[in-house]
Amino acid sequence: MKTQKLISFLVLFAISLMFISCETEPIPGPPGADGTNGTDGTDGVDGTTACIECHNIANKEEVEATFAESLHYASPTGPRGTSASCAQCHNSLGYIEYIKTGMVNPAGYTTSEPIRCITCHSDHTTFDFENDGYDYALRNFDPVTLVIDKATMIDFEGSSNNCTTCHQPRNSYPVPGPTDDYIVTSNRFGPHHGPQSTMLEGIMAANVSGSVAYPGVGSAAHRKNSSCTQCHMAEKSSDGLEGLHTFVINWESCKSCHTTGAPTEASGFTADYGTLEQKLKDIGAISATGSPVPGTYPAKIAQAVWNYQTLKEDQSKGVHNPGYTKALLKNSIEALN
Repeated sequence: MKTQKLISFLVLFAISLMFISCETEPIPGPPGADGTNGTDGTDGVDGTTACIECHNIANKEEVEATFAESLHYASPTGPRGTSASCAQCHNSLGYIEYIKTGMVNPAGYTTSEPIRCITCHSDHTTFDFENDGYDYALRNFDPVTLVIDKATMIDFEGSSNNCTTCHQPRNSYPVPGPTDDYIVTSNRFGPHHGPQSTMLEGIMAANVSGSVAYPGVGSAAHRKNSSCTQCHMAEKSSDGLEGLHTFVINWESCKSCHTTGAPTEASGFTADYGTLEQKLKDIGAISATGSPVPGTYPAKIAQAVWNYQTLKEDQSKGVHNPGYTKALLKNSIEALN
């Protein structure tokens, strides 16, 4: 009897579940009408906007035209570019390898490629130009360890570090010291070939003792308040021969700082440089054409020749660092008197 009641209960329970299932199962109806369209959102920023500020035909043509007027464009490569001692600056391949590895191929190169866009420019390190600033896809922004002195580093904090890689003295000859005789072995003696960065920093000349004090390292006005690119890549002149990628100073642009006109040489440079040159010729330390004469010299003469060559190779007539220039010239002249 109990068994029959249990079976009846279970049958009724199962039937009730069937009814519940039938009542709750959804029955699809016809599709409803489409809803009203939402309000259009604000258009996003064109992803190429930042790119085309530089990467456009007009800018490309301007860069190419001004670069064609530069000494970088006209600079010969030839044997210099294939030589391991010259390739860092006279061969695009050597420059790129030096930036990447810190050295050039010690065996030299079988070919020499001219300086061109891809020598200095590669890939962007950022595309967030608004926050990170423009990197111009330059190969080097890092501080530069000097070739002539591995213990010394120059940091111009930005794009000018790309310039320092080449515009520094080579390590062909050590800077003469203050006491020992010095053997000049070649008429190429001096900070061959580009001591612009070290002159701007106020280092790597021969600081001869004298009456004029040497200014502090990194204290020059152009070092503190300007940069290589700000002065040498300023707005293009009307004739296209100055500014931008010519790397030639556009003197009109200098008026943004030098309101009465920029000096084309440091005060007294021509007179003092001429005096030093004549004294070195009279001693026989340089030739009639201004080239160093090989030989063994007292320290003060070797230092004076080094300074003469440094100021010649700098090519700014003291404008890069007037205070350092004045001290080098005056003290070198005094040492030879």
